[in-house]
Amino acid sequence: MKKILFILFTGLLSGFATAQIQVPQPSPSAKIEQQVGLSKVTVNYSRPGMKGRTIFGDLVPYGEKWRTGANNNTTISFDTDVEINGKELKEGTYAIYTVPGKDKWEVIFYKDSNNWGLPQQWDESKVALKATANVQEMPLSMETFTILFDELQNDSAALNFIWENTVATLPINVPTDERAMASIQRVMNGPSANDYFAAATYYHDEKKDNKQALEWVNKAIEMQGADAPFWMLRRKSLIQADLGMKKQAIETAKLSLAAAEKAGNKDYVKMNKDSLKEWGAK
Repeated sequence: MKKILFILFTGLLSGFATAQIQVPQPSPSAKIEQQVGLSKVTVNYSRPGMKGRTIFGDLVPYGEKWRTGANNNTTISFDTDVEINGKELKEGTYAIYTVPGKDKWEVIFYKDSNNWGLPQQWDESKVALKATANVQEMPLSMETFTILFDELQNDSAALNFIWENTVATLPINVPTDERAMASIQRVMNGPSANDYFAAATYYHDEKKDNKQALEWVNKAIEMQGADAPFWMLRRKSLIQADLGMKKQAIETAKLSLAAAEKAGNKDYVKMNKDSLKEWGAK
């Protein structure tokens, strides 16, 4: 009996030893995945709070390297090469360290991303790139340290570091046009209707060559036969209008309107009606 009680008691102690207490983290982790054109950018970081403290110039001194967050390294990953401040940064994962200043921040992309905070020994040979971020003062305070992307374009975005009443902004450029053109050239040997439509849409949106865009969208529509979708017809009408083919644009927009009404797509119905009114359709 004593032996059985001893086994039960030691088992109970073992359970206590392996149990983990779950409490909220003071600086919770966050992950951002942002598509910029044809490139994906991923940021992993921890988010400390102000908690009544003065941040920049005090908790985070000016002119000194900062871990840019809390806990493990703040990391950023690119699945393509990118350009920052006119310099190329190869695809891969980097730790982000910063040197905050009142007017500008230095942003450092460090090849070793496995440190806890700043490296114990800084190795300048591991610095992949240094860039300058411009600083603006915000009218309101951000309680929790935040990294976010905005100003999204096909070929660029702004990476923002926000805390207290400060936002430091770093523009990032991605090789969208190069990749899109390579993709277009690659599939033009045997393109589908969707390929022709995607190429036409890109050429039209980027104002490259609307005559070529019209040729491609016509091929896309021809491949659909009598069931050409309203969104393809809508794009064709816009290309025709930009080429000064107003009469043809109106005819195509009417076809798109009818197809959109049949499909019950209210957005395209409205867009076509607005365009027809703008182009003076009767």
